[in-house]
Amino acid sequence: MIFSRLFFIYFFLPLCLAVYALVKGTDKKNTVLIVFSLIFYAWGEPLYVFLMLFSAVVNYSAGILLNTLRGQKAGTVIAASAVIYDLLMLGIFKYSGFIAENINALFSCSLPVPDIRLPIGISFYTFQTISYIIDVQWETVKPQQSFKKFLLYITLFPQLVAGPIVRYSTIEKEIDSRSVSAEDIAYGFNRLILGLSKKVLLANQLSIIVDGTLGAIGSSSFVGAWFGAAAYALQIYFDFSGYSDIAIGLGRLFGFHFNENFDHPFICRDITEFWQRWHISLSTFFRDYLLYVPIFGKRRKYGGLFLVWLCTGIWHGASWNFIIWGIYYGLFVFFEMKLGKKRVKKVPAVIRHIYSKIVIVIGFGIFYFEDLSKLGRFFRTIFGFGGNGFIAIRDKITFVNNVNLILAALICTFPLIAGMKKLAARSGGARCVLSASAALVSAALLVITSIMLVDATTNPFLYFRF
Repeated sequence: MIFSRLFFIYFFLPLCLAVYALVKGTDKKNTVLIVFSLIFYAWGEPLYVFLMLFSAVVNYSAGILLNTLRGQKAGTVIAASAVIYDLLMLGIFKYSGFIAENINALFSCSLPVPDIRLPIGISFYTFQTISYIIDVQWETVKPQQSFKKFLLYITLFPQLVAGPIVRYSTIEKEIDSRSVSAEDIAYGFNRLILGLSKKVLLANQLSIIVDGTLGAIGSSSFVGAWFGAAAYALQIYFDFSGYSDIAIGLGRLFGFHFNENFDHPFICRDITEFWQRWHISLSTFFRDYLLYVPIFGKRRKYGGLFLVWLCTGIWHGASWNFIIWGIYYGLFVFFEMKLGKKRVKKVPAVIRHIYSKIVIVIGFGIFYFEDLSKLGRFFRTIFGFGGNGFIAIRDKITFVNNVNLILAALICTFPLIAGMKKLAARSGGARCVLSASAALVSAALLVITSIMLVDATTNPFLYFRF
């Protein structure tokens, strides 16, 4: 099921909220959420829902055994086995075809290439189970004794299929006890509608520009390629941050407080800061669980950094362009690390902004092209060797026809809402006005997005495929 469908907005969600409000007690409310979450997932994945359930059983059992065998070698074996199982399932369903293809190409073999459909959300819920097992092993959290509560953590539909990656410690207490205030309801609906608007009004419209530029890279001009890559960076941002907004808003409606996943990444001044603001749940996952992993018996600062960025690329997909993309960003983070924070800050802010945006735009160009021959064409074009000139007439027409969309997208990359909240905090009387205005704007946005979704055929979130 997709959040940006009228069926979800006007049937599934209202029904879930109504049943949730009618039942009393946290235990019964948890049951309602589990049932609706399983229906939500099975709606699009009727068979793979059993894979997710089995993963929940394996990791729940491992957590219980870890607690029983605390301090014993067998406990470490159990933890390692659970993590290996999680990675093995992810590897089979996500990377087996990619591995077979490359073995065939490298060794001139003829291994059968598996054609396995990727279960939606497997990358996200697998990382949640891995983080849970490691945290239990490290005694950061206590193992959940109730399978029902653990199942809720794994299947909770607001963040199930495209994140953010919610750690067990974040919602551990709220699984047992939570409440929903009028303020939570208002915030939840406003955040949900904001995310929906990002997806429908910005990301979906930007995709048209991307398809006409990067999608036709063979005939794109120098300006067209840069314009397309910049549009794609914005599309990815509004698509994925929009999903995260919806997830956070939905979580709040049910009393859960998920951590932020994006913090206006395009206002960054360097690439290190960009990754402190972009897909925060993934970057912090690798930082906490992978960066300091011993390599050949020792913790190696730069070796760990390389491993993190290699895995960041691999996590995003079974294609060489994602590996190149991860290493590409890793090299810039390494460069900034070697340069040092003090030296980086001495560089004029304007230059740092220009540098970071060029790196980011090229990075998303790499992210777009899974076909390496087209990726090579993209590189030739953005560096002026594409052979299609500096700018084409269609690029001018595309820009003129979409100038309002581009301006709106650029404006929305800034922390406007945070700025308005700070302004309201300074004058208490303005707070009521701001709340009323937010409600009116949200209502208007909901109407507009609903109208645009009436004729929409399919508009899945881009991160569903990861």
